[in-house]
Amino acid sequence: MVESTQAAVAKGHQVLTGATYWFTGLSGAGKSTLSEYVKAYLDKDLGDANKVFILDGDVIRTGLNKDLGFSPEDRKENIRRISEVSKLFNLAGMIVFVAFISPYSKDRDFAKEVHEKNGLKFYEAYISANLECCEGRDVKGLYKKARDGTIPNFTGVTAPYEAPATPDLNVNTGEHPIEACKNMVI
Repeated sequence: MVESTQAAVAKGHQVLTGATYWFTGLSGAGKSTLSEYVKAYLDKDLGDANKVFILDGDVIRTGLNKDLGFSPEDRKENIRRISEVSKLFNLAGMIVFVAFISPYSKDRDFAKEVHEKNGLKFYEAYISANLECCEGRDVKGLYKKARDGTIPNFTGVTAPYEAPATPDLNVNTGEHPIEACKNMVI
């Protein structure tokens, strides 16, 4: 976890233990953008680009999880695998930002349990931009394709999204500039 102690304040932050920050929210909410922004800040502040790692849903689905679709069962397996990977990074003392839609509460609860059973810090961060804002940011045209039926099971349109009831962080990227959102995470 990133800590600031009296001695570290002058030098910046330091990583004392591994931790996972699980960024959940709709497509286009800013999960990837915010995780990249916070990582860049911490890399500079820590003077080390190897203390923070990002597991991004789009990237992971082109490699490790390319065999999975978007059915509820495949989404569950997607989150199970990422939970285990983020746990391993934490055990190595790293901070991990997980940027996954992860639409189901039970799957996010599983991820939290995996970390807690190993004595690891886990923070659920709801990236809570509203649907209109997310659609406005949609450079890939995914929402349009979902609305015209080209993409089935699209979270927030034709598939459900279960917003966290009590997240550790609620970061509304639609209402706050990225610098303020970064400060909320730090």
